[in-house]
Amino acid sequence: MGHEAAFDSRALRQVLGAFVTGVTVITTLDRDGRPQGLTANSFSSVSLDPPLILWSQSLTAPSHPVFREAERFVVNILADDQVEVSNRFARGSADKFAGCATRPGLGGVPLIEGCSAWLECRRIDSFPGGDHVVFLGQVDRIERTGRQPLVFGGGRYLVAQPHDLGDAASGAGANIARLKAVRLATRALVELSDELDETLGLGVWGNKGPTIVRWEEASQPVSDNLRTGLVLPVLTSATGLAFAAWLPREATAPFVEAELAHDAAARGLDAAELEQQLAQVRATGIVRLVGTDAFADLYGTSISAASVPVFDASGAMVLALTTIGNTQRLDLGEGGRLVGGLRQCAATLSHRLGARSTVAANDSQENDP
Repeated sequence: MGHEAAFDSRALRQVLGAFVTGVTVITTLDRDGRPQGLTANSFSSVSLDPPLILWSQSLTAPSHPVFREAERFVVNILADDQVEVSNRFARGSADKFAGCATRPGLGGVPLIEGCSAWLECRRIDSFPGGDHVVFLGQVDRIERTGRQPLVFGGGRYLVAQPHDLGDAASGAGANIARLKAVRLATRALVELSDELDETLGLGVWGNKGPTIVRWEEASQPVSDNLRTGLVLPVLTSATGLAFAAWLPREATAPFVEAELAHDAAARGLDAAELEQQLAQVRATGIVRLVGTDAFADLYGTSISAASVPVFDASGAMVLALTTIGNTQRLDLGEGGRLVGGLRQCAATLSHRLGARSTVAANDSQENDP
């Protein structure tokens, strides 16, 4: 006996969105020689010998009668700077080609300029597929540029990049490994900021101390003064305290000693109090600063902040994931979505960078703050 599907079309669309695809515009000519086109991510390769591809179109698409009869079509694989082209051909406007640069291909079918690649095809068959028709085409001519392709997944446009890790545990140099970690973490930071709608920063340990190399703003940014390359104090910033807690003492000592001696905001601390504070940070795995005025001159208000460490395969801290926000709206509670999201993101990044576990990484630094 058959089973009815226990999901609706929206849920199915969301699940299918987990499969990331490229973005194409399929073009052809109608019987009067007028260009027609639509955006499609249903394109796929079928065979190399003979060279076959397929794509599908909704039966209700306005241009479906044209493609159903067309003998030729072109698969224009869009480049990553052609979001506007994708949106243009996804809409049902009367003249999608107005202002769009094209050149004629085989049979006069238009090729859209600026794409990543083109496949000029002859339709050889079509097949019913529920509320769609699947078109099978034989590739007659191809062309490729050096442009990066546009990518779509999870309901939004993405950018394709080489996988950062390769062999995470290989003998890559420390600087190369850190650059890979930053690239990997940047994408995770964007996703987490979108999910939580909070301002997040990515910190590294630079030659001048804790340095923010990326900000992702919330819909209500804490300040207009957020900037990359911002060098933070060690003892009065969440990012700085995270590095002070997990980096080896010899790396942070010159900065800590200078701030204890000359920074008015840190001068009230003594060495014993600092070690106790850092031990508490390592024990909880997170830095929390609530209602600090240390950055009032920069941000114009009191802020709260939190920071969590990211570790590499050697157990060394390589990155800090930091959030800042208005004290009244930033929820730094342990059971909240923000802290939970930061912890999970840091743990995932650490795992992908080859760390055995964040707990193991914490323990490895316990006696060498």
